[in-house]
Amino acid sequence: MSTNTTTPRTSLVKVVLASLVGTAVEWYDFFLYGSAAALVFGKLFFPTSEPATATLLAFGTYALGFVARPLGGIVFGHFGDRVGRKKMLIVSLMTMGLATVAIGLLPTYATIGVAAPILLLACRLAQGFAVGGEWGGAVLMAAEHGDDGRRGLWTSWPQAGVALGNLLATGVLWVLAAVQSDEAFNAWGWRIPFLLSAVLVLLGLWVRLSVEESPLFLAARDRLAERHQPLLEVVRRYPREVFVAMGMRLAENISYYLFTVISITYLTTYAGSSSDRGTILQALLIGSVVQFVAIPLIGALSDRVGRRPLYLAGAVGVAVWSFVFFGLVGSRSEGLITVAVIVGLLLHALMYAPQAAFFSELFGTSVRYTGASVGYQFASVFAGALAPIVAVKLLGSTEHPNTTAVAIYMSVASLLTVIAVVAARETARSSLSHDRIIS
Repeated sequence: MSTNTTTPRTSLVKVVLASLVGTAVEWYDFFLYGSAAALVFGKLFFPTSEPATATLLAFGTYALGFVARPLGGIVFGHFGDRVGRKKMLIVSLMTMGLATVAIGLLPTYATIGVAAPILLLACRLAQGFAVGGEWGGAVLMAAEHGDDGRRGLWTSWPQAGVALGNLLATGVLWVLAAVQSDEAFNAWGWRIPFLLSAVLVLLGLWVRLSVEESPLFLAARDRLAERHQPLLEVVRRYPREVFVAMGMRLAENISYYLFTVISITYLTTYAGSSSDRGTILQALLIGSVVQFVAIPLIGALSDRVGRRPLYLAGAVGVAVWSFVFFGLVGSRSEGLITVAVIVGLLLHALMYAPQAAFFSELFGTSVRYTGASVGYQFASVFAGALAPIVAVKLLGSTEHPNTTAVAIYMSVASLLTVIAVVAARETARSSLSHDRIIS
C-alpha cells in the first residue's frame, strides 16, 4: 500500500536537518565519554590500579552505558509509538545534555574517593538511557516524512549525524591535545568538551522544536486502541525482525568501536605511549570527515542497488580489514594510521548508511519506534558495550599484545551479521504504510 503522507521537500529538508543536528549532539556526548575513558578516566577515577586495569575499569563504566540503552529504547519507543516521535526526541536530548554537563563537573577520585566513580557511573547510565531512545526517533522522523524511493538517502543523514558527533568529540579532544600539556589536560582540560555540550544541546533543541510530528504516526495513532502496548506487539508480531536486526548490528557496532575507541587504547597503551594521542586523534578526525561525507552517498546508492548487497560487503570487509588494521596502527606512522582508520570507517559506513532505512522498513508504523529501537539497542549490549572490554582482554599484556585474537573476534561477529543479512528480505523502495496490527 502506498502512502500519500509524504512531506513537502522544504519541510523534509528541515526534518532531516533536525535529525542530523540532534543526533550529532547526542552522539557527541556519548562518544566523548568513550574517548575520555581511553585517555584519562582510568587515571582520574581508578588511580589505584595499574594502567591496563584502570583502562579496563574505565571501559567497564563505558559499557554500562550500553546496558542502559535497551531500557531507553523500550521506554522511549513505547511513548514514541503512543504519543509521538517528536516529544521523545526532545526529552532524550535534554537528558543526554544534563548527564554530559554533569560529567564535566564531577570531582575525581583524588577529591572524594570511591564516590567519584559511582557518580561517573550514574551519569553514564543516564547517557545510555537517553541515547537508547534517540536513534529510533531520529531515523523514523526522516523515514516517515520522506518518500519510498529515496528513503535510504533521507535516513542516512541521521546516521551521518553519528559520524558528525564523533567528529566533533574527536576534534575538540584533538585541539586540546595540541594546545595543552598532558598535565593540564589531565588536571582540567578534559572537562571542557563535556561542558561545551550545554551549547550544543541548546542548538539541538532549537532545531528540533521547529519540526512537525511524523504524518505516518499521526495517521496510525487515530486507529490505535487506547490500550495499545507496542512492546508486547513487537514480541508477538515481529520476533524474527528483532533477531534479524540484532544480528545485523553485531559486525557494524563492534567494528565501529574497534576502529575508533579501541584504536586509541591500542596506540597509547600497547603499541606506543601517551605522546601518540595527537596522532590517533588526528587520524580519527580525518576518518570521521570522510565517513560523514560517504554515509549519505552510500545511503543514496542503497536506494538503487538495495540495502543487502552493501551491508554484506561491509560485513565481509571489516572482517578482512581487522587483520590489517592493528599492524598499520602499530607502525606509529601518521600516514599508515590515517589509512587504517579511513578504510575501516568506510567499510563500516557500507553497513551503517543503509541500516536506518533497513530497520525502519522491517516494522509496522504502530510499533516502528519500539521495534527498531529494541533490535538496535539490545544488540549494543552484546556488541559495542563489550567490544572495548573483550578487545583489551584479548590483547593481553602490553608487552606482547595479541592482535590476531581481536581480528578473529571481529570475524566471528561479521559471520553472524552475514547470516542475519542473508535471512533478511530486501526492503528497498517498499512502503512504510503497513501494519500487522491495527487495534
